[in-house]
Amino acid sequence: MPTPPENRELSPYTGWTRAHWETAADRLLLDVRPFASPGHALVDLPGPRPSWSGPRSDGLEGWARTFLLAALRVAGAHGEDPHGHLDRYAAGLAAGTAHPGRDDRESWPLTADTRQAVVESASVALGLRLTRPWLWDRLDDRTRQRTADWLLPALDPSPVDNNWWLFGLTVAGFLQDAGIETDRAAATVDRSLARIEDWYLGDGWYSDGDNRAFDHYNAWALHFYPVLHAHLAGDKDLLDRYGPRLRAHLDTYVHLFDANGAPLPYGRSLIYRFAAAAAPWLGALTGHTPLTPGATRRLASGALRYFLDRGATDERGLLGLGWHGPYPPLVQEYSGPGSPYWASKGFLGLLLPAGHPAWTDPEEPLPAERADTVRAVAPAGLLVQTTAADGLVRLHNHGSNHVHSAPGGEDDPGYARHAYSTRTGPSTGTAVADNHFALLVDGTPTTRGPATPLTTGPDRAASLHHPLPGVRVLSATLAHGRAELRAHLVLGAPEGTPVRQTGWAVTPDGPLAQLHPVHGYRPEAAELPTGETLQGPGSRTLALHGSTSGPATLFVALASLTAEPAPAPVSSLANVQVTGPHTLAVTWQDGTTARLDLDLEREAPGPSS
Repeated sequence: MPTPPENRELSPYTGWTRAHWETAADRLLLDVRPFASPGHALVDLPGPRPSWSGPRSDGLEGWARTFLLAALRVAGAHGEDPHGHLDRYAAGLAAGTAHPGRDDRESWPLTADTRQAVVESASVALGLRLTRPWLWDRLDDRTRQRTADWLLPALDPSPVDNNWWLFGLTVAGFLQDAGIETDRAAATVDRSLARIEDWYLGDGWYSDGDNRAFDHYNAWALHFYPVLHAHLAGDKDLLDRYGPRLRAHLDTYVHLFDANGAPLPYGRSLIYRFAAAAAPWLGALTGHTPLTPGATRRLASGALRYFLDRGATDERGLLGLGWHGPYPPLVQEYSGPGSPYWASKGFLGLLLPAGHPAWTDPEEPLPAERADTVRAVAPAGLLVQTTAADGLVRLHNHGSNHVHSAPGGEDDPGYARHAYSTRTGPSTGTAVADNHFALLVDGTPTTRGPATPLTTGPDRAASLHHPLPGVRVLSATLAHGRAELRAHLVLGAPEGTPVRQTGWAVTPDGPLAQLHPVHGYRPEAAELPTGETLQGPGSRTLALHGSTSGPATLFVALASLTAEPAPAPVSSLANVQVTGPHTLAVTWQDGTTARLDLDLEREAPGPSS
């Protein structure tokens, strides 16, 4: 299938148009066809291992997630389907629901018995809702009844207490439209929305359950399903409630995309890749967005091109389990060979008509390309830092944790680091943790564990964690331009306890990392091997070492990550004076000043001055 020519007049940043999106969707769909079962009910994709739900569930997952892509492709073309995508999925629907639960070559696992089938029921239901005139309404009555019977158990309370509640909501939305068990479906909608309300913390940010996990699930689940349901249902009251939340989220979320198109690799399920573009498209679809149409397409096309240009699909055209190419440390145990096709959500923009300004307006630059910015995300305890000279995005984490830790009590590398960027790490496995402050106990670094967010401000964020019994570490980050001031006040550690601060894990062809000791550390920096990261092999990380000198010891460093050519030393970007046992005065290179007070009583940093 030929690639359409680039249009650099309409799309000066990416060259891509709607035709490129349609071609990309068709290629992904055509390339999974050889792996479909004879009756097209399962898509059994090759992979290094099955998910923890097993091969049968993985086959359903491959079907459901690619069906969602087919639904977006055909619905966006108002039913035109030159490649016959929907005919194959209609046949698969009939075969998969004929005898669900059987151990044969076609039958789907039951939603009542298999938890992962509940997840996939949402993609099935959403695909049916989007293509109803061209698929559902043309099915025979028996297939419609069997499909409804398979979907109905998803209306029960969620078996997992996080974004999974929204799968039942999505099934309920389709069943309401189809006139099936409408009262029960309405009750599921109400119950699901009531549950996620407990996790909404303001400014457009949800936690993903009763924890402090803030990641891309905000964009591709917690906003995606309620807002899209409200839009498809024409429910003005719901859209008036959830639409402004999406707008508020996008106001920050747009800052998480690099000028090269990369979304920030942070959190879990990163194998979904360009699903990160779903929320910006949804904002354009519903009108609840702070982004211009040209900026929306620039973000989305940049994200899709970023991955397709860097090996996200293999020689067979299949999306693999990784970031660029395969990268096993990135993959959660619940993910199988079909899981990456949740990236289909990133094609939501195809629902916008071809004449919509998001397709016809010229592309506009992203925030990371326009100016240096520092943005606080107060509910999540995050600080976003971007630089226009290189388009880099950095996220300083002082409040997001995941309820589950990694095996052996290790920190989850997707959540526990103090900082993440669009062009580095994180390191994984037995490698030295990047962007980590640790006490060294018999040479073994402590973990961060759950971090309690403290205050955030326009240029800062702070948190508290307990690396050892009776020991507290109060940490703060101030950001300005490309400079980062990292301060840690260690409370209650025995005198002489060694500590280590690590910097960015950079690959040989990546940006330049700098780390400079200001206070409490020895003057020399070490360079430690940190192995392969999602950016590639051979990463190395700078590290500073010191030791505690009493019941309260302050450690301060300056760090920088930059792709600027021949950058000045980070030590020249700020003049830092330690003015007391827990206070700092900072004068940045441009003359801007700031003050940091790591208050022992309030355990919170003081305001900027």
